[in-house]
Amino acid sequence: MTAALLVTAPTPASAGPNLILNPGFETPGGPGNDGMPDCWKKAGWGNNDVTYETVADARTGSAAMKVSLGRRVDGDRKALITETPLCSPTVSPDRQYDLSLWYKSTTADVSVTLFRHDTTTGTWGYWTDLRTLPLSADYTRAEVRTPAVPPNTDRISWGVSVYGVGSVTTDDYAMEEVTVPTPDPECTGTPAECLKGRWEVLPTRNPVRSVHSVVLHNGKVLVIAGSGNSESMFEAGTFTSAVYDPGPGTWKQIPTPVDMFCAGHVQLQDGKVLIMSGNKGFPTPDGRIGYQGLKDSYLFDPDTESYIRTNDLSEGHWYPSATILGNGDVITFGGLKQDSTGNVTAERWSAAQNRWLPTSQVNQTWSYWGLYPSMILMQDGRLFYSGSHVFGNGTPGTGASIYDYDRNTITDVPGLQNKDQRDQSASVLLPPAQDQRVLTIGGGNNESNPAANRLTDIIDLKEAAPAYRPGPPLPQGEVEQGGVRRAQRGSEGKMYISAVLLPDGKVFETGGALHDRADPVFEASFFDPVTNTYTPDLAKDPVPRGYHSSSFLLPDGRVMSVGDNPGNNTYNHNVSVYTPPYLLRGPRPRITSVPDDRWNYGDTQRITVNRPIAKAELIRPAAVTHSSDPNQRFVDLPLTVNGSTIDLNVTSNPNLAPPGWYMLFAVDANGIPSVAEWVHLGPRTGAARHASHAPSAHVHDFADQPANPVRKRLAKRDSVPVSPTVTGCERAYGAAGVCVPTAFPKTVRATTAARCEWLADRDFGRLKVNGGRDPHRLDRNRDGVACGKGDLRPH
Repeated sequence: MTAALLVTAPTPASAGPNLILNPGFETPGGPGNDGMPDCWKKAGWGNNDVTYETVADARTGSAAMKVSLGRRVDGDRKALITETPLCSPTVSPDRQYDLSLWYKSTTADVSVTLFRHDTTTGTWGYWTDLRTLPLSADYTRAEVRTPAVPPNTDRISWGVSVYGVGSVTTDDYAMEEVTVPTPDPECTGTPAECLKGRWEVLPTRNPVRSVHSVVLHNGKVLVIAGSGNSESMFEAGTFTSAVYDPGPGTWKQIPTPVDMFCAGHVQLQDGKVLIMSGNKGFPTPDGRIGYQGLKDSYLFDPDTESYIRTNDLSEGHWYPSATILGNGDVITFGGLKQDSTGNVTAERWSAAQNRWLPTSQVNQTWSYWGLYPSMILMQDGRLFYSGSHVFGNGTPGTGASIYDYDRNTITDVPGLQNKDQRDQSASVLLPPAQDQRVLTIGGGNNESNPAANRLTDIIDLKEAAPAYRPGPPLPQGEVEQGGVRRAQRGSEGKMYISAVLLPDGKVFETGGALHDRADPVFEASFFDPVTNTYTPDLAKDPVPRGYHSSSFLLPDGRVMSVGDNPGNNTYNHNVSVYTPPYLLRGPRPRITSVPDDRWNYGDTQRITVNRPIAKAELIRPAAVTHSSDPNQRFVDLPLTVNGSTIDLNVTSNPNLAPPGWYMLFAVDANGIPSVAEWVHLGPRTGAARHASHAPSAHVHDFADQPANPVRKRLAKRDSVPVSPTVTGCERAYGAAGVCVPTAFPKTVRATTAARCEWLADRDFGRLKVNGGRDPHRLDRNRDGVACGKGDLRPH
């Protein structure tokens, strides 16, 4: 069903008074109102030519408002409700409102845009776009429901933005408060489970030492191990992957062509998984050469459950970033090259050509972004480097920055706390993506090996000069050290954090460890982006989840957790599944029909549900490794409600929701989600785009006045030196997968006995000393074995 058809059927709003003053522009404005009707003003930004006219071509009465753009380079223009206490409607936090108007237009680049008044700052700011209005030659009614009003909001203002050449004429605005029915609460578990959720350890174990986890658009889960950090498997050429089917709970092993251990991966718009680089070689025992990156690249096809070779990357990228862009291209940075040096070359996958582009066709800053740098796509197409990374210190400067690919510039962003201790922190674009806020939590440093931190940082990329601000400290749990659990204390937090976006709009954080590849932390909490608070003391995963673990959302609303690879090179094959409290509150709402699962930007798509819902959203399926999934996002779908028939209004901006498959959830007023339906989001193409007058992306002017200057551009270079011990492991002891730390925790005395006791408590076993090197003095009797009885006797 087309969007044009959907808006022609008026949807009655809930009973209640119209909160709009002068809804039909009938009352002229007084002196100083710039020729606008009473309680209306001119608004907008950018390089364009605009005219505002009060015209007689009204739907009712004698006046309507016409806004026309005759030339446009960028920006938008709108007639907006005047942001004064007299004119702007009063609202209550956590309430929802139905907005409606009648319009006709000569451009499809038209959007209903909201602003809100913040009582804490006393200022007005952009809130959200609610829907794109299809081209209409005759007056057509459009209605849409607001999300729940955020805290500290007492008034809102709204209007229709025009962001393409053409005009829109509007009349007869209305705004009415609505009440979404709340089902009676019902606990279907124990009282503790209904507050904290519950974990289940599955009877079937993960058959591979998985390092990477991807939720496929058929609901199955791809886990990739490659060699699984096992040098013996690498030498034997034994590389593994597996697919888990949650329905029957079965695993299927997949032939794997190369060592995809520590590759990058991202889901493409057709549902295939692009996997880039991996491991060309393990560090040498003499410590001179570190891990080496592959140039190889593959696609995983969920339909055939097999790998397909693509063209190679220009260089190796062991531990690369992977971010899908609004046009379906993929950009990647960082990692280690074939010779273990740091890769400074950006690579770009072309969706149109289905191949990696030559370096000469990709903008280059020659910057080294480190390993698995978290690069999050912003609503205007720029990339936000959050400061989350893997291994060692952050990038020089503030530790976070904005990269503008088109201008090829990097601008540092201030405020990230303790930026050199954010190794394997987690960063997520908070729900909804339209809010453009990023949360970064926890982390450590494998080089100095301090106790991991409790830091929380939040940045609002809608601000003109965005900066991180401290959030509440991460809740504490229990840490296991030497087989003994104790309560965390002081500033102790965790690294190796998993952060998962849930369909109720919260972030579930779980897993982690206190030190590099040691001392698992048992703790889980919800972060609420509405209140910026944690709900602590949730049910804890009984399985330790540190290095090489991952957690991710399943289509049924549960969270699955796999992996744990401590420094002694063991691997935990147990699989845990978390049932959040929202699944224990009574029956779930159900999406009873999705007539069309192929969605276009700017669409209005109709579904039916079995009972009232409060919100709906698209959640991009996970592709996670090493605490990093920069493409994870939750995209709000504003509702137009007519009983059990719901029209979902899809953003026109592909930077907010890059093309591909998404999980569609419907959520009731108790926060209980439906089981997800899969829908594909993408642009109209060819004749279909022309015939339907598809809208352009409505992009806003945010983060345009950064506090710091643009970085000086670097000269072209081949690579940067990177220490062979970048992974934090002293290669002098044991096999390559064993990680005797280069720096023991500060609580461990610098003696052979204390260090050997620490290793013994963590089951490192007998360790061969490689090449006669003994930097930690663990082989005092020089028999080639660390921490033997002879090494612990007085000398």
